[in-house]
Amino acid sequence: MSLSPKQIVNELDKYIIGQDAAKRAVAIALRNRYRRSKLSEADREEITPKNIIMKGPTGVGKTEIARRLAKLVKAPFIKVEATKYTEVGYVGRDVESMVRDLVECSIRLVREEKMKEVAVRAEGTAEKKIVAILSDMKKGERGELAKEVFDAKLLEELRAGKYNDTQIELEVLDAPKSMEIVPGGAEINIGSIFGEMLPKRKKRRKMTVRQAMQQIINEESEKLIDNDAVNTEALTRAEEQGIIFIDEIDKIAGKANQGGADVSREGVQRDILPIVEGCTVMTKYGAVKTDFILFIAAGAFHISKVEDLIPELQGRFPINVELESLSKEDFVKILTQPQNAITSQYAKLLGVDNIDLEFTQDAIEEIATISADMNATSEDIGARRLHTVMEYLLEDISFNAGGDYPMVKVTIDKKYVDEHLEKIIKNRDLKKYVL
Repeated sequence: MSLSPKQIVNELDKYIIGQDAAKRAVAIALRNRYRRSKLSEADREEITPKNIIMKGPTGVGKTEIARRLAKLVKAPFIKVEATKYTEVGYVGRDVESMVRDLVECSIRLVREEKMKEVAVRAEGTAEKKIVAILSDMKKGERGELAKEVFDAKLLEELRAGKYNDTQIELEVLDAPKSMEIVPGGAEINIGSIFGEMLPKRKKRRKMTVRQAMQQIINEESEKLIDNDAVNTEALTRAEEQGIIFIDEIDKIAGKANQGGADVSREGVQRDILPIVEGCTVMTKYGAVKTDFILFIAAGAFHISKVEDLIPELQGRFPINVELESLSKEDFVKILTQPQNAITSQYAKLLGVDNIDLEFTQDAIEEIATISADMNATSEDIGARRLHTVMEYLLEDISFNAGGDYPMVKVTIDKKYVDEHLEKIIKNRDLKKYVL
């Protein structure tokens, strides 16, 4: 991965509006990983990632920045919530489970990559098996044609999608059902432990040709993949490239002497500390060192402050960035600029029911104004407010759409917005005068 910090920020800009300080911080952290990978092994051992704390209200892009960053470099990424973990001796998840979850994510990533590498070979085998089944089903239609010629014709028709919805019977592996037991926070998957020792059983199932193709491709790909190599690579990737996003860190920032329900808060911080500092965690795939995993913590910090975390934990998150609340101008950009802008999402959804949805600029401005005002007069939930407003706005169209109708163009202008959001606007105006 050789993207410069500027290029990383440019990629993040396609999906997240504003928050330049946070984007710069994660871009530098990511680039430093690449720089570290080019050093000698002795130097690499000395250089650890500079973990980040993001401070800001909900819905302003904290999780999205971390998630998009991981997607950009295909790094194993998990999001956990600090409130799920409690001090040893209390009911709750064991903090080491976050590392085990990261390894599971890494295994999935590497396995998917290996599956793609062998997909062409697996697809060839799948086509042969499906053609053999179809050939047996259509024996009476062969007539004077030689079997090879008839099978070649079937293969051509299969690739053209003619038999996608044809029902066939296929013999598939009967995988043991998974069951999880959680004693004291440790998760044990019974199916994965005993599955290898149990004899492979098969059963016949009816399915469409499209489903059968996927089933056979998956089974054949599994045979072509070296599981030991997958596990080894996945462990290395989790150690060297893994990103753990710890959300709601502000909720465990209380002091131990507060008593009551908060008694275990400082204990959770002390349990998280060795994971962030660097330790070895045992997983079912092998030991994982957490020294070089990048930790990004986030929280609103409305009541508590970053300084309320224990000093040792603060020291392990040397980079603090503050994310700003979203303004009306930010909402206008969010509605129009990102590749996955919410307006284009609704246009695509309603396009399925032959609704050609279009938003005028004054409608966009009005939606942004209403959303910003609602965040100012009630709870500030950031960009998530747009989902509430858009659902109210398009409720009538979404409800009435559907059925065999020709394409209809619907233009959303300021007048339409004011009429359909009248109830929200009245509540908003009233709240201005309520102390």
